Amino acid sequence: MAVDIQPACLGLYCGKTLLFKNGSTEIYGECGVCPRGQRTNAQKYCQPCTESPELYDWLYLGFMAMLPLVLHWFFIEWYSGKKSSSALFQHITALLECSMAAIITLLVSDPVGVLYIRSCRVLMLSDWYTMLYNPSPDYVTTVHCTHEAVYPLYTIVFIYYAFCLVLMMLLRPLLVKKIACGLGKSDRFKSIYAALYFFPILTVLQAVGGGLLYYAFPYIILVLSLVTLAVYMSASEIENCYDLLVRKKRLIVLFSHWLLHAYGIISISRVDKLEQDLPLLALVPTPALFYLFTAKFTEPSRILSEGANGH
Repeated sequence: MAVDIQPACLGLYCGKTLLFKNGSTEIYGECGVCPRGQRTNAQKYCQPCTESPELYDWLYLGFMAMLPLVLHWFFIEWYSGKKSSSALFQHITALLECSMAAIITLLVSDPVGVLYIRSCRVLMLSDWYTMLYNPSPDYVTTVHCTHEAVYPLYTIVFIYYAFCLVLMMLLRPLLVKKIACGLGKSDRFKSIYAALYFFPILTVLQAVGGGLLYYAFPYIILVLSLVTLAVYMSASEIENCYDLLVRKKRLIVLFSHWLLHAYGIISISRVDKLEQDLPLLALVPTPALFYLFTAKFTEPSRILSEGANGH
């Protein structure tokens, strides 16, 4: 195979794009930015992203997809009130919105029309921040080689958030107006207003910290799920198994946290060695059991009552 010989590319992410191929002859252009859907290889040539995402990549995308859903559920519960019967329908609607957004996002991604994406392998943290690695050969002129080296893990999250926002604005107001009769007019749309705040925050978070989240999300899931479970059980004054079983809602919250625990454990282990990693899932109930066994020593109900009395 004949390849034209040109000077080597500078910079970590600059590459040469294939201009012409005829049989065994390949002609590449000058060193520069790779087109979307490609990244540089070890020889500094731009190569198409043809690999399938790894399990860890899918788990990361699942985490980013869960964030708006969990926030939807939190604010729906926060603003619905204990007497409102509309919370369940809003929870289901939020789940439907996020599910539809995820499916549409996969369908419009390359390859279009199938629930499958092709991607480039994430090799290191700098792959997420190629804009910081534009070379300056003469310390004056900058060669701009910024492109999505982790295609499409960076931009697909923005597309998903956009569809989530559009579907929410189309579906949720109609539902809330019809069934949220237990709420005042000023409270009916507060969960929607909250989404208009947290979606821009999530977008900035992905734009700035996408690479950091990619490596840290398993630990974030574990820590936050442990903290929120402990806060919920103490705020609900759950001190024994009977207090836990007396209401279905408490069981739903418990099982939801167990799923998050399992998600975090699987993300950390990556299930590289199935026979060694699966037993780790037996640790999922441990935090809840530890709380129930030690609650009698801390007495959360007494601490809450003293806090309410200002002592």
